[in-house]
Amino acid sequence: MEQQGIKESRMFSLRIKLGLIIFAMGVFIASAVVLVGVYSYQQSITGQYNETAYLIAHTAEGYFAPGELKEMAQLAYAYNTGAATEAQRDAMASSPRYAELKQLTRNLRRNMNANGVYICVFNMEELQQFDAAAKERGEWNPLYYIIDTYQAEDIEYSFGDHAPMTEEYIPDVVESFRTGVHSDNYFIYEGNFGYNTVAVYPVVEDGETVAFINVEIPMTTLTSNIYHFIRRSVLSAAGVALVLLSASIAILMRTIIQPIRLVSSEAEKFVESNNEISDKLATIKTRDEIQKLSESLLKMEIDINDYIANITRITAEKERISAELNVATQIQADMLPRIFPPFPERGEFDLYATMTPAKEVGGDFYDFFLVDDDHLAMVMADVSGKGVPAALFMVIAKTLIKNRTQMGGSPAEILADVNEQLCEGNEAGLFVTVWLGILQISTGKGLAANAGHEHPAVRRGNGKFELVKYRHSPALATMEGMVFRQHEFELHPGDALYVYTDGVTEATNSVPELFGEERTTEALNRQPNAVPRAILENVKQAIDEFVGDAVQFDDITMLCLSYFGPKEKEKPDT
Repeated sequence: MEQQGIKESRMFSLRIKLGLIIFAMGVFIASAVVLVGVYSYQQSITGQYNETAYLIAHTAEGYFAPGELKEMAQLAYAYNTGAATEAQRDAMASSPRYAELKQLTRNLRRNMNANGVYICVFNMEELQQFDAAAKERGEWNPLYYIIDTYQAEDIEYSFGDHAPMTEEYIPDVVESFRTGVHSDNYFIYEGNFGYNTVAVYPVVEDGETVAFINVEIPMTTLTSNIYHFIRRSVLSAAGVALVLLSASIAILMRTIIQPIRLVSSEAEKFVESNNEISDKLATIKTRDEIQKLSESLLKMEIDINDYIANITRITAEKERISAELNVATQIQADMLPRIFPPFPERGEFDLYATMTPAKEVGGDFYDFFLVDDDHLAMVMADVSGKGVPAALFMVIAKTLIKNRTQMGGSPAEILADVNEQLCEGNEAGLFVTVWLGILQISTGKGLAANAGHEHPAVRRGNGKFELVKYRHSPALATMEGMVFRQHEFELHPGDALYVYTDGVTEATNSVPELFGEERTTEALNRQPNAVPRAILENVKQAIDEFVGDAVQFDDITMLCLSYFGPKEKEKPDT
């Protein structure tokens, strides 16, 4: 019952949400229509008022005789710029003709129900250099009055008075002064008498703008008419919206909400019934996206059950493989000599080796063993590839090399025989690079063969490690019948030998950039006279610092031998 109540609440919520969306859309559309209508109506009424204002300005222009307004404008300009005296201004302001023109203008304002009619001239240079701070201080006054008539006659300006102006009008006034044609823009503002329109009419004589006649008319009917228009439009839109809302909700309930409710219910049942699939989803036939949704949900339920079955099987298989890999890792680790020091009874040398695989099992390997009491064999090898195939090939190669070495012979002969055996049945095309060295412990002399492997590094006495470079032979298992080169080497007491795989020099950081041979020798020479274990730890630490958080892509394998020279055998007690 509680679950059913939750479902009903959800469906009710969905109905409310859809209803609100439809209602909001209706309100939005209706509002947009009303706003467009109001704007068009306002523009139309404003245009009519504005045209009336320009007709009044044109009528006022007819009161002046030719050249008369230009003369007054020049005097007003001259007075404000210091080129005319106050006596000249007073003479003009007190003349009968000026009084007649002002009375005619005042009568025109009254007869046309205008707020004000004023005639002026602009200081265009000052006008174009608008300074808000100067205006605030009363120092920016580019408008010079010629005649001013206003509803409140006690605040009219006198001839020659100056005043600021609305800065929004500046571009249009400048353009009208230049062309002699009044602006197409409507100058609208809201003042003490409601909304007003202002006509800025340029007076042109002999092709020159000599003055401006400005007429301010109150748009008395505009506001009330717009309110009536909005009220009628809103009521009509609300009625239409309610009808549409009711019809839309009814249609949505039948075509959308009920099918979605069924889809939601079946999805919940699938979760609650331990993935039991119902056939009700197949009954939805709306022929639209909802039907596609129900079909997709049904397919998803089937796929989920199949996926769970597959995951269960894969997880079990993965656990089995993981367990086997752990065993393989342990077997591979056990195949490499890991007890150090390996020959504690031998004081002629000290030896240490490490192998860090990139995966659970790797393809690198090292080996060292006594061929006889006076010969030490050292092997460093790298199988191509990674993972289990490389590890299997590594086991075969390591076993063959050790067995063949213990039978005797030079490194070149040993590698030649092992190569023939590895080439047999090598369908996977794997190969292995090998450095094999056999050291005569009593003399420090030895033979080494390098089958495509990295160059070893040698430290002489108390010097530094340096790479010993020479021509390589090809890697093992690349071709049958190959002959391998070998070379002699000699270690003196105090010398050290370092061999490694390419996982050292090719360790890569996030740039990506290789660790390289130069950084390898630098790491070796941090403590070149240290014991082999410390030398290898220094190299590994340098690699880790260089690589940072980057992924290790290759096995890192190293071996270091310090040679102390032959030791005198203790004479038996007599």
